[in-house]
Amino acid sequence: MAFSEGKFQDVLSEFAATTDFIKEVATNFQKDLQIGLRDPKSSSMRMLKSYVGLPTGKETGEFLALDFGGTNVRVLRIKLEGEGRYEVIKKVGEPLIIPGKYDYIGKNSTADEMFGFLARLIDEAIDGDHSTKFYLGHTFSFPSTQDDLNNAKLIIWTKEFATPGVEGKVVNDLLLDALKKRGIENVVPVAVINDTVAVLLSAAYQQSEVYTGSIYATGHNTCYLESSIKDPKGFGQGGMILNLECGNFMKLTPNRFDVALDRNSEKPGEQRFEKMVSGRYMGELFSMAVAELLDSDKKFDFTSIDMSEIVSDDSENLERAAAIIEEKTGAKLELADLKKIKELDEAIIVRSARLVTSSYVGIVWQRANGGEIETQHVAVDGSVYEKMPLVQENINKAFTELLGKDAAKVDTILDNGGSGLGAAIAAAMAVS
Repeated sequence: MAFSEGKFQDVLSEFAATTDFIKEVATNFQKDLQIGLRDPKSSSMRMLKSYVGLPTGKETGEFLALDFGGTNVRVLRIKLEGEGRYEVIKKVGEPLIIPGKYDYIGKNSTADEMFGFLARLIDEAIDGDHSTKFYLGHTFSFPSTQDDLNNAKLIIWTKEFATPGVEGKVVNDLLLDALKKRGIENVVPVAVINDTVAVLLSAAYQQSEVYTGSIYATGHNTCYLESSIKDPKGFGQGGMILNLECGNFMKLTPNRFDVALDRNSEKPGEQRFEKMVSGRYMGELFSMAVAELLDSDKKFDFTSIDMSEIVSDDSENLERAAAIIEEKTGAKLELADLKKIKELDEAIIVRSARLVTSSYVGIVWQRANGGEIETQHVAVDGSVYEKMPLVQENINKAFTELLGKDAAKVDTILDNGGSGLGAAIAAAMAVS
């Protein structure tokens, strides 16, 4: 298996993200936002209303938070103390699937089993107390439609979830039924939000000038505060947070590896943006590109973690990178070829960071509405943002290229506890 020197520049160029390219993406992202504000069905993004604005920071009291965003579910009891202060009193969590033991997310599971499992975790979090009233906020990280803060109806399962009997149902109704079956009538679900909304609420509770929340991890999505939309019930301030479901943003040009990945994915024609930027798909893109460089018909299985380790290898002979590449491909490469593989790795990571930044800039432009850009922070949660080399520095570089002198007004901040805290804050806002 030999490295194809002649193909390298062609493959590398597929992942170029020039200033002009990301500027076009940012412009198209803003246009798609504007289209969606007029008619959500005409945008490639879902533009889902959350029915909540920003917290005041004065929310106080003890609340339950159900964090249901993937296979690992957590329930937290959180005491909000106001002015950004809070205390986690108790936290419990278990996976929804343990292979060979139980599976609440597969096609052979049921909604009753899944929500019964959630009710048991809630019972554990309240120490079996069935008399004290607890208000619960629910971070539910799947595409849902809402007509108020507590009424989220699952549109479609994503990730590896396939539990029958939940799609098209109001998830907090299913939860309430499960609680009642367990004799827990003192826990009252009052709010359900997306994980991006939870990140925004969490960060905005702890500091001012936060108007955008984002998940940049295995998957990717973003929400922002849209000041032109008001909630008649008045939950929160400043307008309404819109969950964009922007992983499905489609108005950008994929390269040939993106097209091939999409064609062979579980849901071709969907989630184009997510498939170009998220941790789940980065390794697949890298695998396909490396296979082409090695003239191999084999399907390699590099992960984003492998990519992180390769790009972090600063040793003289790239020993760690060489070991990973040999393990995954069976090929022992010369140092010069290893350096090219590392350069390709870097290009895929940098493109991801620059594309994500272009979406943030589209939101910044939309919020400015043709006027002066205000000082603001974009709150981000997720392993790619937090741990992947090159990401944060290239976000900053892209801000500078796209915003010029206004780049000094915009930055990103890490908020990696938002899914739980944000749910508690939403519950506090719902009952204040």
